[in-house]
Amino acid sequence: MFINLVWKTALLYLIVVLSMRLMGKRQIGQLQPFEFAIAVMISEIAAFPLTEENKNILDGIIAISILVVCQFVISIISIKSIRAREIICGRPRVVIKNGTLQEKNLRKELYTINDLLEQLRISNVQNISDVELGVLETNGELSMVLKSQKRPLTPADLGISTEYEGPSLDIIIDGVVHNENLELANLDTNWLMEQLRNEGWSNPKDIFFASLNSKGELYIQPKWKAVKNRKC
Repeated sequence: MFINLVWKTALLYLIVVLSMRLMGKRQIGQLQPFEFAIAVMISEIAAFPLTEENKNILDGIIAISILVVCQFVISIISIKSIRAREIICGRPRVVIKNGTLQEKNLRKELYTINDLLEQLRISNVQNISDVELGVLETNGELSMVLKSQKRPLTPADLGISTEYEGPSLDIIIDGVVHNENLELANLDTNWLMEQLRNEGWSNPKDIFFASLNSKGELYIQPKWKAVKNRKC
């Protein structure tokens, strides 16, 4: 009985994780309504074979597979048709324009002023009058564009030119060297080992994290155990 429960739980867990992975990399707060509904249904269906003995695990797997297929079909329809996308996902709606609340749009979305003020506080915006444009996105998040005089100052505003900063490359993560990122930087393991030796480290396994910025500078953070052993 116990072994049966263990393998059922493990199998359903893997199936649910795979199903959610196939649905994409969105966070829960970024799911569209139909995606959220499918995610909830998958979790509920997965629980039935575990809580009810008369439920066949194969029935649960088939039901989850059908939901995943439905999600794919709806996603493809949404991509192909703008009209279908608006029906399925809704459309973004302007709720703040030039510092003024759009009351009709708020009522259409059943969105209260308290909800709006909460989103403003989360975004560190204290006054509605500071917002040039506020849009309620289809996933329920509030996107805002501040008025030009309320935006943070940037080097471009001061007429200052800055150097290009590309993305950093992860070179070592938890002691594992990512050779593909070294190749992207036109470097090899010999260069990496030389850099590590210059910092007093001979083994990449002692490094918790290392990254290379666009200027060719290598950031190295050793594991705390390696630092402790080194001091001893």
